[in-house]
Amino acid sequence: MPASKPSDTQIMPADDAAIARAVAILREGRPVALPTETVYGLAADAARADAVAAIYRTKGRPDFNPLIVHVPDMDAARRLAFFDERAEKLGQAFWPGPLTLVLPLADDASVAPAVTAGLATIALRCPAHPVMRGVLTAGGMLLAAPSANRSGGISPTTAAHVAASLGDAVPLILDGGPCTAGLESTIVALRNFGGAAAGWQLLRPGPIDPAEIAALLGEAPLPLTDHAIEAPGQLASHYAPSKPVRLGAAQAGPDEWLIGFGEVQGDDTLSAAGDLAEAAANLYAALHRADASPRLRIAVAPVPGDGMGAAINDRLRRAAA
Repeated sequence: MPASKPSDTQIMPADDAAIARAVAILREGRPVALPTETVYGLAADAARADAVAAIYRTKGRPDFNPLIVHVPDMDAARRLAFFDERAEKLGQAFWPGPLTLVLPLADDASVAPAVTAGLATIALRCPAHPVMRGVLTAGGMLLAAPSANRSGGISPTTAAHVAASLGDAVPLILDGGPCTAGLESTIVALRNFGGAAAGWQLLRPGPIDPAEIAALLGEAPLPLTDHAIEAPGQLASHYAPSKPVRLGAAQAGPDEWLIGFGEVQGDDTLSAAGDLAEAAANLYAALHRADASPRLRIAVAPVPGDGMGAAINDRLRRAAA
């Protein structure tokens, strides 16, 4: 295809050649968009200040909002943060996978200061997606990677979503197909390192049920007592379409595009069968379609709040804020 059309050459199937190209761009200090099992991420070398700055610039992201650093394994994570017995248990149980741990930052951690937004903690995840893991392995660098879309907008679960949001601002998008989980990672912060009392907090619900974490750690989560931003997804308005969003809708109102669930039928549906995992995987794609529709408003059917529904409703509340 002609090189004069960047939009035709920007998306590459995620084969070995594309992974090698992505690594070359990352080594230049530029970001690339990569698939993960949760959403597509805008990745750059976490150790380079110029590369991390390019993430913030490309997304239009506020610099007080820290980034998640993606690592290939536990050993790499231990070089960036302090791991206690609880962190070891969680990493062994849920990595690789959609769990982010917020842990005390190691004194000698090789990350650009902007990654942590000046905090004494760092957010770490070991992803399961073979393409992201392939780039991590081939590049030999750790990758800061927020969602690959304009800040505050609907998260991308396909390469086409990334292209529609960021356009030529990102030099390369690796197409690994639709994301399987469809929601950003569960984020857990471990508290009171070295203290007599332990404790943990759920900073963002996601694909991993917090009940599983509570069972593993043997304690329920501590309540969130303030609104400090320690990890992505904590802003009140986030994941938002360009149109107003109404939640708990049993039917469409005037000029509304209705996203259904279960028995509530609409112009689209998260899951006609009422399956929460299917709904999570379909959520952002459905919001993208609604945002592109000719209707001026978006309505969303009620979604139960149990299990994965807690994470879905978290995203919907922020989208509607």
